[in-house]
Amino acid sequence: MTSPNPSQILAAMRELVAARIKGKDDVIELALVCLVARGHLLIEDIPGVGKSTLARALADAIGGSFSRIQFTSDLLPADLLGVNVWRASQEQFEFRPGPVFANLVLADEVNRAPPRTQSALLEAMAENQVSIDGTSHPLPQPFVVIATQNPEEHHGTYPLPESQRDRFLFRLSMGYADAAIEAALLAAGGRGPNQPQPARPAASDTDLGLTELQAAADAVHLHRDLATYAQQLVQATREAPELRLGVSTRGALAWVAGARARALLGGRKQVAIDDLQELAVPALAHRVVPAQAGSGDQVALAQEIVRELIASIPVPV
Repeated sequence: MTSPNPSQILAAMRELVAARIKGKDDVIELALVCLVARGHLLIEDIPGVGKSTLARALADAIGGSFSRIQFTSDLLPADLLGVNVWRASQEQFEFRPGPVFANLVLADEVNRAPPRTQSALLEAMAENQVSIDGTSHPLPQPFVVIATQNPEEHHGTYPLPESQRDRFLFRLSMGYADAAIEAALLAAGGRGPNQPQPARPAASDTDLGLTELQAAADAVHLHRDLATYAQQLVQATREAPELRLGVSTRGALAWVAGARARALLGGRKQVAIDDLQELAVPALAHRVVPAQAGSGDQVALAQEIVRELIASIPVPV
C-alpha cells in the first residue's frame, strides 16, 4: 500500500476546516502550519468572528481531544491545571487533571485572567507538562494551545508579558467575514446555507497522524543561504533603533519551523524564500517591542517595522 502523502493529508484537513470557516483560507493555512510546526497560536480580535469555531474545527480535523477554557478575572491555576484530591478509602491523594489536558486547548480571552493564571498556562505551553504539589504530569501529545485575546484597550484585560507572547508561534487576526458570506449566514440564521456535518479526523483516517506530519516537517530541508537570511533578519530586529526588544533565538527557531511546515503544506521538500517572508510578520511581529511605547497602535507599528526590515535584507540568489 502506498504511504499517504503529507501534503495530501494536510490538504484534506484544510478542506475540512474550510467547510466550517468560510472565506478565511489564509487564516486556516496559518493555523495548520502552526499545528504541524508544533506551535501555539494567538488570535487577537474582537469577540464573535469565529475564533472558537476555528479551534473546534481544527481539533476535529486532527482527530484529537478538545477543551475550551473561558479565562476570567477569577480563574485560578487549579481551575486550569487540576488538583490533588484526598481519597480517604485509599489514604492517598489522587490527581484529577484539569481542562488543559487535551490535544487542542482553546484558551478563550486569555488576557482576561490575572498574571498568576497566565503563568500556569506558560509552563504547559513551554514544557508540555504541568507541576502540581511538586509532581510533574505530562500533557497528551500532540498538545496545542489556541489562545484568543481581546485588544488591550478593551476593559478588564491584562496584557500578556513578552515571555508569554514569545511562546506563541503566530499571532494573527481573523477579521470580519466577507460581506457575501455574512449575508448568507444571516439568511440561514447563523448555520449557513448548507451546514456541513462535523469534520471527520483527516489525519487519523490514514497511517499518518499529526505527530507524523510534524516529523515530516522537521525533515524539510533549509538551505544554508536561507538560514543565513533568516539570521540576518532576526539580527536586524535586535539592532533596529525603532525596536526596544528584538527577536530571540527561540523566536527564530519557531519562525524557521513554521517555514518548514508551510513548505510541507505546499508539497515541497525544501524551504523557499517565500515561506520565510510570508510568515515573518505573523511569526515575528508579536515578539518585538517598538521603542515608541504607547504611541498609537503597537500591533500595527510592530508589523510595519518587520515589513520594512524584510525589504532591507538582500534575498539570497
